Amino acid sequence: MVGALTAGLLCAAGLATPAVAAPAAEPAAPTLADGLALTPPMGFNNWNSTHCRAEFNESMVKGIADIFVEKGLKDAGYQYVNLDDCWALPTRDADGRLVPDPVRFPGGIKAVADYVHAKGLKLGIYTSAGTKTCNSAGFPGALGHEYSDARQFADWGVDYVKYDNCNNQGVDAKLRYTTMRDALKATGRPIVYSICEWGENKPWEWAADVGHLWRTTGDISDNWGSMLGILKKNLPLAPYAGPGHWNDPDMLEVGNGGMTDTEYRSHFSMWSVMAAPLLIGSDLRKASQATFDILDNKEVVAVDQDPLGKQGTVVSSEGGRWVVAKEMQDGSRAVALFNESGTAQHIATTAQAVGLPHAPAYTLRDLWQHQSYNTAGAISATVPAHGTVLIRVSADPKWAVHPPAVELGLDGSPLVEAGKPAAPASTVTDLGRTPAEHVSVSLTGPQGWALKATSRTTASSLPTGRSLRTMWSLTAPAGTPTGSYALTLKASYRSPAGVRVDSAVPLTVSVVVPPPSGTSGLGDLPWLSATNGYGPVERNTSNGESAAGDGHPITIGGVVYGKGLGVHAESAVEYYTGKACRTVTADVGVDDEKGANGTVAFEIWADGTEVASTGVLTNAMPAQPLTADVTGAQVIRLVVTDGGDGIDSDHADWANAELTC
Repeated sequence: MVGALTAGLLCAAGLATPAVAAPAAEPAAPTLADGLALTPPMGFNNWNSTHCRAEFNESMVKGIADIFVEKGLKDAGYQYVNLDDCWALPTRDADGRLVPDPVRFPGGIKAVADYVHAKGLKLGIYTSAGTKTCNSAGFPGALGHEYSDARQFADWGVDYVKYDNCNNQGVDAKLRYTTMRDALKATGRPIVYSICEWGENKPWEWAADVGHLWRTTGDISDNWGSMLGILKKNLPLAPYAGPGHWNDPDMLEVGNGGMTDTEYRSHFSMWSVMAAPLLIGSDLRKASQATFDILDNKEVVAVDQDPLGKQGTVVSSEGGRWVVAKEMQDGSRAVALFNESGTAQHIATTAQAVGLPHAPAYTLRDLWQHQSYNTAGAISATVPAHGTVLIRVSADPKWAVHPPAVELGLDGSPLVEAGKPAAPASTVTDLGRTPAEHVSVSLTGPQGWALKATSRTTASSLPTGRSLRTMWSLTAPAGTPTGSYALTLKASYRSPAGVRVDSAVPLTVSVVVPPPSGTSGLGDLPWLSATNGYGPVERNTSNGESAAGDGHPITIGGVVYGKGLGVHAESAVEYYTGKACRTVTADVGVDDEKGANGTVAFEIWADGTEVASTGVLTNAMPAQPLTADVTGAQVIRLVVTDGGDGIDSDHADWANAELTC
């Protein structure tokens, strides 16, 4: 799609069959019928940006409410300003009532609610379905106090309650959450009820008449691996979502700094196509304009807030190339082309595959570039690593007023060795029903790089489905340091009506060095990319979950290893092997640092093909030897999955991991 794409050099790709199946069970019909949360709740929650630090206070909450109004977020649909844990004192008063922390909230919660309400917004609050909340300070939970606590919340003017799952004393989840439902209802105040039991008891199967939304996973973290793992767990639950009862894959991390803007756009796009609650988790008082541009994209918000209330479903997902389509009330489809992988990918589907009726042509609206095109039925884009192209496609009889959609891409390996020429090929492809005319293309790179076309760069006309393919010679100067470098692919064309369309597509190429001969420890070699569920991938230590270097000696079943990789599911680490290596070996297992917890599975991939795996491993098992033949592979990928039960405590070790070349 013109102007929509930020691509890197491509791997070969094809249209895939679905890898995620919808659950067989029929979702329960909601019976709350109270008119609340008819679209997914939108607002703010402080936890992801402040946790329990002192900066979470009355001033912050009021400041967020001010920004909602000043920055137009209220007009975009954001309305709830929600307090998370640590708003109360650790001890109830003599009458058993909750006491707001007088340092954090000197005016009390009602005063904050009044301030928020005066802005035309709503206030949310937090407690736990246990004796205490989740914070180690031991703030009082609502178990056994449901009716009195609900009454306090209503008296304060609370509009939304998040009900967590800590210190639950083993009491049945359905009983605990149903009791609070009844307590909130008894107040007579309309209060949106958010069930936060982390998906442990499959609330999507029983909570449609209990709460308005339910968490489907554990907590999100501000990194790609965490977001990706949660996304994959939430996607199959589409049949259970609808007006008044939503799957909740946790709050947004957009703007907190742990991901790139490309990744944050994917996060926001995928939460929207999943009809997920959109609760901002960053401190908007410090947010960049890029963060506001993501959160305030009203065309993307409209996908999330569509009144039909359908969650998007998976059309295809092979090789990390996801197509997720969401039926909209007006009959159109919102389609996310989502690239899970670390290199740019061609992702394609068709209007009919996403559920649209046969038509001569369709209008295709790019929701990030805010441009409309016509397509003969192809829905296709070159999607950057970790990127998402989000479009809205309709069988629009006025399709011809728009220029044809054109896809730009570059075929060839994204990896080049300094001083060695590469020969990528650019393509400009007409996806439209109408021809693209007077087409031209150019490719530019860093200063000092040798880059020139070796075949034609223009075409007088491209009919539907035809491409202008141009060969290029590309050489990074000898001695160029390893790393990523920017190229720019540009195209220009005209519609039959003479409208000129210009497109500039950023591309990424990585300069790599061949692996050393002999046997090397993977903990000592540079990797191409690394994603992790919590914290960074660690070299020669375990994964400590937070800051780099916070791990411990790698230990599996009491055996200590001096070398290897410490990761946390979901995890993937890629290495350039340049077709020069033969084997990967490691002793793999769950690290001892989480006690009896953790369930994972290990995989080794060579150029997109799985060449070795372990099956599910637990902490009770000793290290398992794993060997893979990677002969002829250009890139190897070490993957750890969650074993099918979520990523909590999934500390995994590639002990003594070695590469022989």
